[in-house]
Amino acid sequence: MQETVRERPTLKTIAYMTGLGITTVSRALKDAPDIGTDTKERVRLVAKQLGYQPNRAGVRLRTGKTNVIALVLSIDEELMGFTSAMVHGISEVLGGTQYHLVVTPHSFQKDPMVPVRYILDTGSADGVIISRIEPDDSRVRLMTERNLPFVTHGRTDMDIVHPYYDYDNEAYAYQAVQKLVEKGRRRLAFLAPQSRFSFYIHSRVGFEKGLADFGATEVPMGRVTSETALDDVRLHAERLMRSAEPPDGIVSISGSSSIALIAGLEAAGKQLGTDVDMVSKQSAEFLNWIRPEIYTVNEDIRAAGRELAKALMARIDGVAPELLQGVAQPVWSRRGPKI
Repeated sequence: MQETVRERPTLKTIAYMTGLGITTVSRALKDAPDIGTDTKERVRLVAKQLGYQPNRAGVRLRTGKTNVIALVLSIDEELMGFTSAMVHGISEVLGGTQYHLVVTPHSFQKDPMVPVRYILDTGSADGVIISRIEPDDSRVRLMTERNLPFVTHGRTDMDIVHPYYDYDNEAYAYQAVQKLVEKGRRRLAFLAPQSRFSFYIHSRVGFEKGLADFGATEVPMGRVTSETALDDVRLHAERLMRSAEPPDGIVSISGSSSIALIAGLEAAGKQLGTDVDMVSKQSAEFLNWIRPEIYTVNEDIRAAGRELAKALMARIDGVAPELLQGVAQPVWSRRGPKI
């Protein structure tokens, strides 16, 4: 018996099912302001029931747009659900719009310009979201020169005004030092990001300002950063805690690295909450489930995804970039030790 091939539903199919004209159906799906709410809801319901998807090639021929937003993420950001949280937040905003999300992974060990050049050369997206921002970011300069709408998860230190949504890492590091000094800690180590990234500068400024304001000193972490392999972080932490003058407080920029730090200090015979206290940033509330002694500060990546998506769609619609900039403040976790 020959299998029946189901025809792909079109605007004409939806028009027939709703009794509306094709133009009305098309405008309803585009959320046109002159189409009534009841009509839009009826059209969307029928489209959903039919499994209607716009033909992207046809849309591009008619409008010059792809209705695609590209999220360029480093594969290093997958730890602890960063990617899924970011995608979830963006998808919450794009749902019900004409836009579709395409995730483009890449590695910062290779040329970070490659995925951006590909999108520019192929015209495969109407706008781009990038992360892992550097103070002088070549991707920002290139997309500005080529007039491709974009938004950054992080800030640059360039002469280019662009949309961004960032986290106040300076405030986080400053508050972390204050908390540890309030606990009687004076010799503090800081597990920071790689120096190439903007949030390294922001967090270092906050940490050093905290040391000066609250009378603490730094125990250097050497070359270990939040990008270092977790096994190496653990081994370094063990050596550091066995040294003649180990830190009695640690500020960590990364939740996953904090787990490795704890494993290292315990291998050195030290006890978290007794010999050493720790403040850690986290993008998902999990650290206090396993270690309630940690003082945790949350960075809501899902909320960042929502803000990035809203900013990018507004930029595509022509909103000025200086109106599309935001910085999230640190939020101390309700779990763990009282703060």
